[in-house]
Amino acid sequence: MKWFSRTWIPRRSVIVGALLLALSGCVDLPFNRPPTQLFVLSPKSTFDTTLPGVSWQLSVDVPIAEAGINTSRIAVRRSAVRLNYFEGVNWSDIAPRMIQTLLIESFENTGRIIGVGRQNIGLRADYSLISELREFQAESVAGKPPQVRVRLNAKLIRLPQRVIIAGTNRESVVSIQGEGIDNIVNAFDNALGDVLKTIVTWSLKAGKQDHAKRSLRPDRAIRRRP
Repeated sequence: MKWFSRTWIPRRSVIVGALLLALSGCVDLPFNRPPTQLFVLSPKSTFDTTLPGVSWQLSVDVPIAEAGINTSRIAVRRSAVRLNYFEGVNWSDIAPRMIQTLLIESFENTGRIIGVGRQNIGLRADYSLISELREFQAESVAGKPPQVRVRLNAKLIRLPQRVIIAGTNRESVVSIQGEGIDNIVNAFDNALGDVLKTIVTWSLKAGKQDHAKRSLRPDRAIRRRP
């Protein structure tokens, strides 16, 4: 029978040795990699002076989106069936939540609505804006100029009945001017800005029209039994 001797090495020594090995360059630490760049988009701040003011409140839901664009990664479509992502760059939040925030800020920037906010803040809203983000990607398909496509389908819901009073589908396609991620993000900003402006304008007009119709309805008297 053979006996084998083992040399006991303190655990602390093993940890220190691993750190020294990493710092010597033999291990690729995350500190040595370039940090991920985060990008933000801007709300709309300029609207037509004829935009109507409204006396009701609005809640804005997070847009629903398919998994490919329900992410903080910046998507690029290189063919009709292939979706990729740019490396080393992200949005500051997942796309639907970012767009919800930008919609709310855009409504606030109009100065035409009493109250607007997220559904989960307890706002006693008269209407709700629900939407689906259907396109939110750069497109670089062979034989075509690079561009950014944004498409949002929106519905305005009357509360508390939860009746759809109007719906719309808005799309914007903007050409990418020049190379580099900054030019791509600028195209996203312009395309989304067009969609935000039209959705906000449409929502205020559709809601005002519906609210005016409801105000003109005669009140139903409550009949009391003798």
